[in-house]
Amino acid sequence: MSSLHELFDQAMHLLDRLLEFSMPHLIAVPILLPMLTAALMLLLDERQRRTKATLTVVSGLLGMLVSLALLRWVNAAATGDGPGSIGVYLAGNWMAPFGIVLVADRLSTMLVALTGVIAFAASIYSTSRWDRAGVHFHPMLQLQLMGLNGAFLTGDLFNLFVFFEVMLAASYGLLLHGSGRQRVRAGLHYIAINLAASSMFLIGAAMLYGLTGTLNMADLGQRIAQLDPADRGLVHAAAAILATAFFAKAGAWPLNFWLVPAYGSVVAPVGAVFALLTKLGVYTVLRLWSVLFGVDGGASAQFGQTVILALGLVTLFVGALGVLGTQRLALLASYSVLVSAGTLLAAVGLGRASVWAGALYYLMSSTLAVSALFLLVDIVERWRNGSSVAPHAAEDDAPFLSEDLRLLSDVNLDDDAQALYGRAIPAGVAFLGLAFILCTLLLAGLPPLSGFVGKFAMLAGLLQASQLGNAGIAVMALLIGGGFLTLLALCRAGIRYFWNQPHANLPALPALEVLPVAGLLLAAIGLTIGAGPVMQHAQATAEVLHSGQHYRQAVMAASPVPAPPFKEKTP
Repeated sequence: MSSLHELFDQAMHLLDRLLEFSMPHLIAVPILLPMLTAALMLLLDERQRRTKATLTVVSGLLGMLVSLALLRWVNAAATGDGPGSIGVYLAGNWMAPFGIVLVADRLSTMLVALTGVIAFAASIYSTSRWDRAGVHFHPMLQLQLMGLNGAFLTGDLFNLFVFFEVMLAASYGLLLHGSGRQRVRAGLHYIAINLAASSMFLIGAAMLYGLTGTLNMADLGQRIAQLDPADRGLVHAAAAILATAFFAKAGAWPLNFWLVPAYGSVVAPVGAVFALLTKLGVYTVLRLWSVLFGVDGGASAQFGQTVILALGLVTLFVGALGVLGTQRLALLASYSVLVSAGTLLAAVGLGRASVWAGALYYLMSSTLAVSALFLLVDIVERWRNGSSVAPHAAEDDAPFLSEDLRLLSDVNLDDDAQALYGRAIPAGVAFLGLAFILCTLLLAGLPPLSGFVGKFAMLAGLLQASQLGNAGIAVMALLIGGGFLTLLALCRAGIRYFWNQPHANLPALPALEVLPVAGLLLAAIGLTIGAGPVMQHAQATAEVLHSGQHYRQAVMAASPVPAPPFKEKTP
């Protein structure tokens, strides 16, 4: 065991040295890899789907490994609750705020790693059947990942808008993948609201640039704190316009009317990836408000926190009611996205680092659970609709009969005079049932899984405050009440799909569909097992975000690589 431990330590040391050697260029890989993969796929026609599927899976695996490596590098130099390493990549070798900046800190690498895990699972699942439901599925998926990773890593508002548009352009095609009237109707609403949100984004960014002369987030944070009082009202108006765009993308009420029909109509692997889109909206709110209007933001400190809190609470309430009121599994998963988004926005609106730590942990857990549920819903609904099923083989024995084939008198029977125990549960049904139970525990926040840990951490952070206040009481009530309503809705759905209908057919479970669902749920279980170090990472991330000082200093202090010395040619 000691030799294996030493070998592992040597391998990790070698990995750390390799990461140091490849930084900061490694920061651009999560953006460049899917972009180049999509460009390569465009050279292949639709008759080469298998080659495209292979490229998607390989690219997804490489992207996941790179994102996890970035996450390790960020934490490698951390001491206690310190900021850890903050990687800054100056594209074009122009120093901030004049050039394009990519920033890899605890928060951005955590979300890029989460994107890599979910994207890898969705890419595997799509190769089972859904990539053949339309054209150009794999290139659009890669462009979607390019936009997501770029938005998480960028350090300025203009390129945030660019990556938003790349992501949205790909999502329009992915939403319509598979065709059908329902997808077209939902797609029109989705496109309309996002075009309006993009226009608001541009207006808000233009106003900020006109007032401050910069779009770099770190530079904006410094200039807003020193802004002339006469211009502060206009800056707040520009921030409110920007927030409207971000709230629409995060699924905040009342701008979320498009979300449930859109998410409920997409194909399963697209739904799993779409679970990340609302988290991007929450991320932008958290990032910009912590950098621009943090506790050291001068007269603009904590601007708009009350509005963020109120919208989060209302979104959580509406999402919980929607979960309870829906009957379709796909819509239930879509409303679970709203519950998660509302919970996170409410936590951001409280403005407390102790609550943010639990919220960041909850973000990872709930996103993995919702993505797994989208994939699981596809399998369950196909099974219950009678497609892609295997015939049920009769058992040789009858545990409820005696040796002379007479009914035993002490066996409870159901309404169809069938024994209530002694039945063998087929392996396929057992897997689906167990996976559904795990999703229920994760989304409802019940012990012992990571959903409970995240909610408990948020409640503990609330109770640490010297004065709880009405806002804290409202958050606590809706957190607990929303979890209870989610539990009721998922238990009702489980009874309906697994208990109330006879198992005349067995579900056909291809490995390409089982493995992604199992992998996402195992990742959520891994969060539970490693709750200590993961929560330590979340707490350190929240502490650094709460002030924004480390982020601003790291970005503005990044210096370009000096040019090589010029040598004159000798005659």
